Amino acid sequence: MSRAWTFLRALLLAPPLYVLLLGLGLMSLAWNLIALLLHPLLPAARGRAVGRAGIAHGYRLFWTVASAVGMMRIDARCLAPLKAEQGLIIAANHPTMLDALLLVAHLPRSACIMKASLMKNIFLGAGARLARYIRNDSAHAMVKQAVADLKAGGQLVIFPEATRTTEWPLNSFTPGVTLIAKLAQAPIQTVFIDTDSPYLGKGWPIWRVPPLPIVFSLRLGERFAPQPDSHAMTAMLERYFRQHIEATGQGDDALKAAPACPPNPHAPTSF
Repeated sequence: MSRAWTFLRALLLAPPLYVLLLGLGLMSLAWNLIALLLHPLLPAARGRAVGRAGIAHGYRLFWTVASAVGMMRIDARCLAPLKAEQGLIIAANHPTMLDALLLVAHLPRSACIMKASLMKNIFLGAGARLARYIRNDSAHAMVKQAVADLKAGGQLVIFPEATRTTEWPLNSFTPGVTLIAKLAQAPIQTVFIDTDSPYLGKGWPIWRVPPLPIVFSLRLGERFAPQPDSHAMTAMLERYFRQHIEATGQGDDALKAAPACPPNPHAPTSF
């Protein structure tokens, strides 16, 4: 009976989930058309503020609707005190493709590091360019732009794993986040993303219906000051994340349920 109810519930909730995702796609497309018109008209600083606020409000609407119709349960209240802070790096674990959408929705000052190919994406590119998100095609340019953005009062959302988690409790960290912190003299605020769902984890196709509702719970960890030895700090940060994710025990079953895909060891931290 339990399995039958689970199957029936998923069957009933699948159409609303796809409608919700279609709505997100259409909303992203509409905003990108607006951003395409605004980009040449607005000065860089104003465009950055408008672009980031527009993306944040759009994603916030998506999460609000998803929660209201029972598709998702979101607890991101811990991010509220961070909204107005300047020059802050937010480093989080990366279980699913939805993580960046969740963080950016609640942090309207923040920028993301994006794959260069996404800057040409019809659903993301124009909005990302208006918001002055950071490309990852050149490691040197990526670090330089991230440092400049932080010094100008922005925030940076970054995933030290560089790609979605494929090994429990998390992938090995790349040194980009601690190098950026060192050069910008910016603190690193750690955030833990707990979820019970494998949906849009590495190897999970968007059309495959997950157990519903999808649950996300965010919690703040410690804040780390930048250190002169960025490599040593990367190792320390990774140990800290491993200890505090393993301590909760959350996400293990979800990760095991998702097909494993090997991470790209050469890929910089990406959206």
